[in-house]
Amino acid sequence: MNVFRTLPRDALASVVVFLVALPLCMGIAIASGMPPAKGLITGIIGGLVVGFIAGAPLQVSGPAAGLAVLVFELVRTHGMAALGPVLLLAGLIQLVAGSLRLGSWFRVTAPAVVYGMLAGIGILIVLSQVHVMIDAAPKASGLDNLLAFPGAVRDALSLLGSNAMIAGAVGLGTIASIWLWERFRPAPLRFLPGALVGVTLATLTILWLALPVKRVELPANLGDAIDWITPQGLASLADPQLLIAALALAFIASAETLLSAAAVDRMHDGPRARFNRELSAQGIGNMLCGAVGALPMTGVIVRSSANVQAGARGRASTILHGAWLLALVALLPVVLQSIPVASLGAVLVYTGCKLVDPKAMRNLGQYGRAPVFIYIATALCIVFTDLLTGVLVGFGLTLLKLVWSASRLRAKLVPTGPNSAELRMSGAATFLRVPQLAKLLASVEPGTRLHLSLARVSYIDHACMELLEDWGRSARAQGGGLEIVEGAALKRRVEGRQRTALA
Repeated sequence: MNVFRTLPRDALASVVVFLVALPLCMGIAIASGMPPAKGLITGIIGGLVVGFIAGAPLQVSGPAAGLAVLVFELVRTHGMAALGPVLLLAGLIQLVAGSLRLGSWFRVTAPAVVYGMLAGIGILIVLSQVHVMIDAAPKASGLDNLLAFPGAVRDALSLLGSNAMIAGAVGLGTIASIWLWERFRPAPLRFLPGALVGVTLATLTILWLALPVKRVELPANLGDAIDWITPQGLASLADPQLLIAALALAFIASAETLLSAAAVDRMHDGPRARFNRELSAQGIGNMLCGAVGALPMTGVIVRSSANVQAGARGRASTILHGAWLLALVALLPVVLQSIPVASLGAVLVYTGCKLVDPKAMRNLGQYGRAPVFIYIATALCIVFTDLLTGVLVGFGLTLLKLVWSASRLRAKLVPTGPNSAELRMSGAATFLRVPQLAKLLASVEPGTRLHLSLARVSYIDHACMELLEDWGRSARAQGGGLEIVEGAALKRRVEGRQRTALA
């Protein structure tokens, strides 16, 4: 009954989501080095299948810009045929992880790494799609795209009225249209996404002026775009590189999905996301996409936020948006075949620029310089190496920061009277700080009665305990000693077993 009560609002919201998803599905496919139809198939599966079983009912699934870089590199290195098996295995990993209730663990990702990953992906998308905007083919890496861009622009401008120059003008016009619409759109038409307005205007312009630019190529029958997985394809998973690619794809897709689901939960007061079920649903969707040779999918924050803002109340909006995509591709493919490729590249350039969010760096800066450094290092490593390496570097730096923070110890010796002093410690007393502590204890005069306060000590490990015990025994032999000011604190903070006093 609830479904029928919310159906009118969900139906209207589904149209908005469909309009947002349409150009993105094709644009992300092109950015991934795949035919546009592959992105549309993923969007359809994300709506009709994943939308029906999802644990986050208001989240919309489909091809994501965050995976475009990974897919592009995979297709370039191993060929388009390798994507299906890799995606099938990645989906299986997600399904198993959801069944084992590991959904929450996929969310254990430092914000600096997440924002850095998105920024790096955004930079790579911009560097590759500016070539698409002038009807040129993108290069293999971000650095190559950066180095080749000045030459590509020079070639495009060398011949006035060339096809490349015209395509560039169409792309720039698309970006300008999106920006102007997002900034000045009238309230009655606020449901129309800027990407759709920009692509529509670009399409009408090239049709009216009969401009010689590349257009979207779609098969007459959507079934012709399906590449069923083969036993030979499954056998290719014996390649360790493909196994690593599957693991990377599963992890990044899961992290993006669950972070998006958490963000969507903060946008509405409706049903909360069930993360383990959502992870399993994404796994099933990616296995289906792998079986038909489509693009990988994730939960996408852009489409999901559009869904919530359009007034969706249940999963019907997500399901219906997939139905609209299927109907358009099946009944009106000629409409999609009129869209200029340069305008889709422009949509991705605009999206990539938004992924490099300056606000994220400012917010991270509130927590110190280390998160900002991790953000920048992650983004630059992604640009100059690859996505997986950049993410691993980000995780590594985060762990190093954690180790440094967890092992930080401040120790100070304060004289309190004749043959009496206080050892003030704060932080974590670990084996890494044994040299520091030993040097401080060595400076205590023989015969001194040393008082140790543990009120501000969060942790003491075995190495530091042995050092203190040994010094205490030595001090007693010389007429001094060591006294614990807070004996109860030692019970709570010492590593392993409880201890009430120093032997």
